[in-house]
Amino acid sequence: MRAVQYVKIGAHPEVVTVEKPEPGPGQVRLRVTAAGLCHSDEFVMSLPEDRYGYPLPMTLGHEGAGIVDALGAGVTGVTIGESVAVYGPWGCGLCHACAQGKENYCNRAAELGIFPPGLGAHGALAEYMIVDDVRHLVPLGDLDPVEAVSLTDAGLTPYHAIRSSMAALRPGATAVVIGAGGLGHMGIQLLRALTGVTIIALDIDQDKLRLATEVGAHHVAPSGPDAPQFIRQLTGGDGADAVFDFVGIQATVEIARQSIARDGIIQIVGIGGGILPAGFFSLPFGASVRTPYWGSRSELMEVFELARTGKIKVHVERFSLEQAPEAYERLHAGSILGRAVVVP
Repeated sequence: MRAVQYVKIGAHPEVVTVEKPEPGPGQVRLRVTAAGLCHSDEFVMSLPEDRYGYPLPMTLGHEGAGIVDALGAGVTGVTIGESVAVYGPWGCGLCHACAQGKENYCNRAAELGIFPPGLGAHGALAEYMIVDDVRHLVPLGDLDPVEAVSLTDAGLTPYHAIRSSMAALRPGATAVVIGAGGLGHMGIQLLRALTGVTIIALDIDQDKLRLATEVGAHHVAPSGPDAPQFIRQLTGGDGADAVFDFVGIQATVEIARQSIARDGIIQIVGIGGGILPAGFFSLPFGASVRTPYWGSRSELMEVFELARTGKIKVHVERFSLEQAPEAYERLHAGSILGRAVVVP
């Protein structure tokens, strides 16, 4: 079968031919119908050798959807031919966090050698993929897998960040979304669907700011040194009650710091490596900072329900499997609007 793999540290991803995998006991094989691309893939491929901790070669793609194609011994709960999405943050399934469906916060996964697909395990950028356990599958039903696959990260991650910020997102409050790309344009829609806040979107790209307006932002502005003043002016000097930074570089976390109101919350979602000092005289009184990671399985089900009722929709650019390396180049260049989705 064909697969898109990261083969050598520092090299570009390649389309290769590998053996079709067979499911072992407890595993499920999917015929992949869609796979999403993410900046997290780029982050992994940018790691130097002394920081890279994953196997090579590795099939990329942690956003996956497919048709159940084969079942390993002992698998129940799904049927051949069923359309499903993959819940990506695989955990041990036994600890306190996993018992709540919060495998994204499993404390034992790393020590047990359990990694998400495309981020340690072979991922969805292939004609077929193996899912380690049936509990990591969520039925898609009538949802189009191409339009829904990115909800497994680009929808779930902002949803989790927003749900954990609801105390600050009262009607009449102000929320700032930094970065109107793959996650940010979903964050805007989720804020509109879940809250009554005023939404300010920041980005350095005018096309993405236009997309932000189209999907529900009330105000847009360039992401730069003048952004905090713009936010303060719109809020009567108070600042934003919540800031969702989907970029996470030093410049954007500084915008968040200068823009947050007293008792507000900053969610640093992007993995750009920016560091935000927290403490007296660094942040307004009562302000908190959080670094959310993915979301729970039940939250993914809720995201799918929002999509099913038409309240959220991923802006998708489609690519073939052979075009995946080109799509990664465009992702790196910042020229993808919304989410890039590969259709094998």
